[in-house]
Order: sequence, then structure tokens, then C-alpha cells
Amino acid sequence: MKRLSIFSALIAFAACGGGEPADTAADSSAASAPAAAPAAASANLPGGALMLPDWMAFDAAANTVHITLTAGSTNTNNYWNFNGATKGNMAITVPVGATVTIDLVNSDPAMGHSVGVSAETKSFGAMMDPVPVFAGAVTENPSSMVGATMPGETDTITFTADAAGTYTLVCYIPGHATTGMWVYFVVSADGEAGMQGAM
Repeated sequence: MKRLSIFSALIAFAACGGGEPADTAADSSAASAPAAAPAAASANLPGGALMLPDWMAFDAAANTVHITLTAGSTNTNNYWNFNGATKGNMAITVPVGATVTIDLVNSDPAMGHSVGVSAETKSFGAMMDPVPVFAGAVTENPSSMVGATMPGETDTITFTADAAGTYTLVCYIPGHATTGMWVYFVVSADGEAGMQGAM
């Protein structure tokens, strides 16, 4: 239960306004570290047909995807959600090679959030290294409780999804992914785009 104790300490620390963790990502646009082989398609992916929600636009001819990802869009999971989804109950799919733009809109009334594309798909520690799978695929100051995308702010990232596989979109603020602030991000070799799972 050491992980739970560390997480409890982090929550207490954050609630008391006791400072800020060091931001290990020097530059979010820096080239990402080489990822291990992408995770295989998981049986835990949400089922159902791909659909294009109103917060996602796909231009097949240009191979571009534009996603508006709202942190804290509902009070689900203490506002620690993406478009109301948590714990992998939503999967966003983009075609391999697509230029992806994500507008992270923070609607959480009290807490900063971030987003990045992570190779991790099942074991989210309280303190995650904010090194994205794709160059540029992480918002600024992703692990900073005061320097990330704060309530009422929007941060935009653009990157090329150049390797097919199953990844996740995670919030790198300490403890957020651990408690469920993550959804699947699938880069499809079949040219598909859309969303499955929770709305």
C-alpha cells in the first residue's frame, strides 16, 4: 500500500498549497524518447462502432484530426476527466500519419490539468515522466500544479501520429492519471478516425 500512502500524501500536499513538484519536461516540443513497441490492442478498449462526436473533426483528404478535449467537462471523478470519460472508458482513434491538433480546454473549477500521449496503457504511477510518444504531443508544464493549463485556460498541441498502436491520453499532474484521468488513444493503420465509449 505504499502507492496509496504516497498518493494520499500528494493529495494532502496539494490541498494545503504546499508548493509544486519539479517539472521534468524541459521542453514539451522536444523530440520524444524512443518508445518501446506500442501496446497491442487491448481487450479493455471500449466496444461499439466508431463515431465522430461534435468535438472531433476529421479531414480524410488532408489526413488531419482536430480534437477539443475538455478537462473537467463534468464533475465525474472530481472533475478529473476528459470529455466526461475516465479510466479508459473512451477510445479516440486517429489514422496513422495524421496531423493531430488537440485543444485542451480546462473547465475544472479548481485544478490545473495537462494532456499528453503516453505509451503507458495500464499502470499509472502517482508521478509519471511526461515524455510523449510523439514529438510535441504534450501540453506545457504538464506536471506542474500551477504551470499546467489552469481553470478557464486552453492549451493547443499539434503533432504527427506517425506510429500505429494503442496509447493513452493522460493528465500528468501528480496523482491524476492514477485516479483515472486517462483515455485510450489509438493510432490506426486502417485509416480510421472516431471515438468509441463514453461521451
